[in-house]
Amino acid sequence: MPWNRPLIIGLLVVLLALTWWRLQPGDEEIRHSRLIMGTIVEIMAGGQDPDELEDAIDAAFAEIERLDKLLSRHNPGSDVSRLSQSDKGGKVAAETAEVVALGLDVAQQSGGAFDLTLGRLKSLWGFEKETPTVPDQDALSVALAGTGPTALSLDGQQVSKQAPHLQIDLGGIAKGYAVDRAIAVLKLHGVTSAAVNAGGDMYLLGQRPQTPKHPKRFWRIGLQHPRQKDAVLETVQVRDRAVVTSGDYERFFEQEGIRYHHIFDPQNGLPARHCQSVTIIADSVALGDALATAVFVLGPKAGLQLLTQYPQVEGLIVAVDGTLHTSPDWTRYQVTP
Repeated sequence: MPWNRPLIIGLLVVLLALTWWRLQPGDEEIRHSRLIMGTIVEIMAGGQDPDELEDAIDAAFAEIERLDKLLSRHNPGSDVSRLSQSDKGGKVAAETAEVVALGLDVAQQSGGAFDLTLGRLKSLWGFEKETPTVPDQDALSVALAGTGPTALSLDGQQVSKQAPHLQIDLGGIAKGYAVDRAIAVLKLHGVTSAAVNAGGDMYLLGQRPQTPKHPKRFWRIGLQHPRQKDAVLETVQVRDRAVVTSGDYERFFEQEGIRYHHIFDPQNGLPARHCQSVTIIADSVALGDALATAVFVLGPKAGLQLLTQYPQVEGLIVAVDGTLHTSPDWTRYQVTP
């Protein structure tokens, strides 16, 4: 996808508002960032020889870039683009099939609140352009025709489309999957302490490197307040866990006093209106990524009910009225003042 200056500047501004700003590298840690998958990806690692860490981080970035070529709808040669251009679907790489399988499971469990078939809808709104626009109802109806949790099916590595015009979009899960794979690569290189963040989709591996002053340190993440710039809503501490936040403050524009953001309700094609933000803590970033979107669309009551279907997953929801709603064991991750 071609990048323009206003869009890149906008991404930088957005990322300043994400949870990652609470993490600062220490003397024993190395951090690098690159622009991949339409966002800024940062990798921080420590606890071993600096040269070995540099090699491991380079390999992790290479894995993310490889997956971007497979999973991005903006790459004409990707699996996603080939599926969208085909009438019936086709065979995809094992990694693509894994992403689709997880996405279809969350789509089914959430009653379609998470949807892999919204490519035409996302193109219609144009949030990746400099000036997004509000579509009219007729255009929304056309973009939503034939979409839904049964619009795709998977048999091994064979993806089938129920309608030839369906446009596939894995944006709500691909970044999370890429972070999971980056962590796997770091582990293969012997890294035991690392953090990988792709635009708010992050995994915290192990503990932060030990120092005489801090013999044991969990990773502490400050969660962005969705309505107060530079304010922390809550702080959580984790290790070997994914932390994913979706919010209406990440990408949005205002028109006639109405905020339009990039998290769409598949029922009507409009921005979902039940939440300001959702944070999910889970075993995998890909799962957390998909669930954060689904819960955001469903709202607090139905969203928390969805989370009960996924053991070891906890969530914090900021409802549209600003009230906080949490899953039963969320407190295990909270850092008390």
